[in-house]
Amino acid sequence: MSAQSTLRAAAMAAMTLACRERAPQPDASGASVAAPADRPTDSLVGRASGGEEIWLTLGRPDSGESGRCVDRAIEIRQGDRRIPVPLLYTGTTPEIINDTTFRARLSSHCRPGDAYLVDLRTGRPVRERP
Repeated sequence: MSAQSTLRAAAMAAMTLACRERAPQPDASGASVAAPADRPTDSLVGRASGGEEIWLTLGRPDSGESGRCVDRAIEIRQGDRRIPVPLLYTGTTPEIINDTTFRARLSSHCRPGDAYLVDLRTGRPVRERP
């Protein structure tokens, strides 16, 4: 077996271990808590006048004073084009501002935080200044 084949086999084994379903883990009280079985379903949450669609996609678990939640990534879709919005996970529904911009709130510890204005053409978020 070549070195490249060995590395490929090792990488596949590592990915298989990382992606397998996790056994239930105890929470702080000692009760068994199952890991989420599936990722959240992609959800259409807005449509701009130019036909761009705003979707909530990937989810990441979080927790805060009020308990647990799932923050969602945002993606802009139009036809076959998909533009992920980088580093902006939200727990609230984005708001369309005009034909080129929408507002989304960054979520941290299950609470809405700073608002970001996102360009519908590029997906680039810029923190909104009061």
